[in-house]
Amino acid sequence: MSMAGPEDENPGPATVAAFDFDGTVTRGASTVPFLIAVRGLLPVAVALAWTLPQLIRAAVLSGSAADEYKEKLFVRLLRGMTDEELSRKGRAFASNHLALRLRPEVRRRIEWHRQQGHLVVLVSASIEHYIAPAGEILAVDGVLATRLAVDAAGIVSGRFDGKNCRGAEKFGRVVGWLRANGLAGADQPQVVLWAYGNSRGDAWLLGAADHGVDAGRLGKLGALHRFPSLASLEAPRTRPPDPGPPAPGDPGS
Repeated sequence: MSMAGPEDENPGPATVAAFDFDGTVTRGASTVPFLIAVRGLLPVAVALAWTLPQLIRAAVLSGSAADEYKEKLFVRLLRGMTDEELSRKGRAFASNHLALRLRPEVRRRIEWHRQQGHLVVLVSASIEHYIAPAGEILAVDGVLATRLAVDAAGIVSGRFDGKNCRGAEKFGRVVGWLRANGLAGADQPQVVLWAYGNSRGDAWLLGAADHGVDAGRLGKLGALHRFPSLASLEAPRTRPPDPGPPAPGDPGS
C-alpha cells in the first residue's frame, strides 16, 4: 500500500465490493458438489437420503434450520478428516469449480471494480477450505466464509467455528474485515459499500450496502428483485453507440 503524501492527508472514502459466491460469482450451489469431490457420490447420496426430512425442513424454513442441517451434514461427512487434506481437496475443487461455473458477467464486474481502484471481497456461507483458494484465483482482497472447527491435532470436527456466514452474519463479517484493515472506525471516512447477491441469505448485506445489486438470474421472480439487477448495470456498457441523426440525403431521414 502506498504512503499518502501531504496533499493526501484527507483521502476520500474507500470503496469495497462484496460478492456472494454460490449463484453470484458462480452458477449454482457448491456445497454438495464439494462434498462429493471430497467423499464420493455414494456416501453423500446416503447422507442426504438419511437426513431427507431435515433437508426438507431446512429448505422450507431456511434461517437457523438451514444452518443446523448444514452443520449436521458436515459433521456426518467431514468429521475426522485432517485440516491439511481438506484444504488440499478444497484447492483442487476451487480450481475445477471456477473453470466450469464462473459467470463471465460477474468476472467482468469484479474487474470493473478493480479498474476503479475498489477493494473486492468474497463473502460466502460456503466453507473457507475452498472459498479461500477461489479468492486467490480471482485475486480478491479478502475472503469471508464459514469456518470449520479444527482441534489442536489438526482434525476437522465438521462443526462451525463461529456462525454460518449468511444473513446478518455476512454484514457483520464485512464490517469486521473493514475494521481489521483500518477502513472503518471513528477516524475513518464512511466506506462506500457495493454488495452483490442472489438469495435471501444475501438480503441483509444488500440492504445495508450503499449499492445493493441483485446478481441472480430469476429477474422479478428472484428473492432480491427489489434491488437493481446486474444486467441493468451491464446494459449501458454493452449497448451500441448512438449513430446520431441521419446525414442529409440519407434514405432514413
